[in-house]
Amino acid sequence: MTDTMIGVIGGSGIYDIEGLDGPEWITVTGPWGAPSDQILTGSLGGVRMAFLPRHGRGHVHSPTTVPYRANIDALKRLGVTDVISVSACGSFREEMAPGDFVVVDQFIDRTFAREKSFFGTGCVAHVSVAHPTCPRLGTACATAARDAGITVHEGGTYLAMEGPQFSTLAESKMYRESWGADVIGMTNMPEAKLAREAELCYASVAMITDFDSWHPDHGEVDVTQIIATLMGNADKGRDLVARLPALLGPDRGPCPHGCDRALEFAILTQPPHRDPELVAKLDAVAGRMLGASA
Repeated sequence: MTDTMIGVIGGSGIYDIEGLDGPEWITVTGPWGAPSDQILTGSLGGVRMAFLPRHGRGHVHSPTTVPYRANIDALKRLGVTDVISVSACGSFREEMAPGDFVVVDQFIDRTFAREKSFFGTGCVAHVSVAHPTCPRLGTACATAARDAGITVHEGGTYLAMEGPQFSTLAESKMYRESWGADVIGMTNMPEAKLAREAELCYASVAMITDFDSWHPDHGEVDVTQIIATLMGNADKGRDLVARLPALLGPDRGPCPHGCDRALEFAILTQPPHRDPELVAKLDAVAGRMLGASA
């Protein structure tokens, strides 16, 4: 058994967590650069918590410039065991309306301007992201949402676009009709891939703000309406997060889905050929597997 530590990555509109015992903003430094902001630590219901505003307080990072590797490394370095991603998104489904939440379980990654792996030349690894989120953690998020009175949809495919512009009408129709995506956002990739490489359980809670541009009755995305919905979603998101410690508990066993053992057979570069500098940078992310050769 280990101690549970819940790491929350807050998206647009969520820049802190209320009600923490012993709250403290701390600076975490690591080899992948500075994370988006300081990290708010404390405890809630006897469970340790860490909160990181993805875009930084004041919303200073665009979806492309978010330091995804530094963020995941910093959470792992702090001892986080479970990562909850909370983010705003558009919907491709009539039944998934603005104000609803979706517990995402699949992704289509259309980003192209971001570093997507901790590994590379000198230490090659291939993790499976066939099932990129943790079902145990996703179930807890869905339960917390229902307990908070939120309309929540369990399961959905998230199309991750580069941004920062919203979709064209042609793109929106293609993602919805041909590709079968359910929601669209700009920030869950490569975040989910990096969490898997770091052997962290990861769940994605997508908070719907709009119908993208496909909907015949809504037309193009209206930013003023998005912001209005965003504020209401932010309060719901905080309520959901506040209910997670009671559901996950302070003690944590091995992940039944193997998220915490994702690197077991993933690292292909043999020890004599590993780049010592890269191995040193991987001390938090992959120290469990690389410790002997660091």
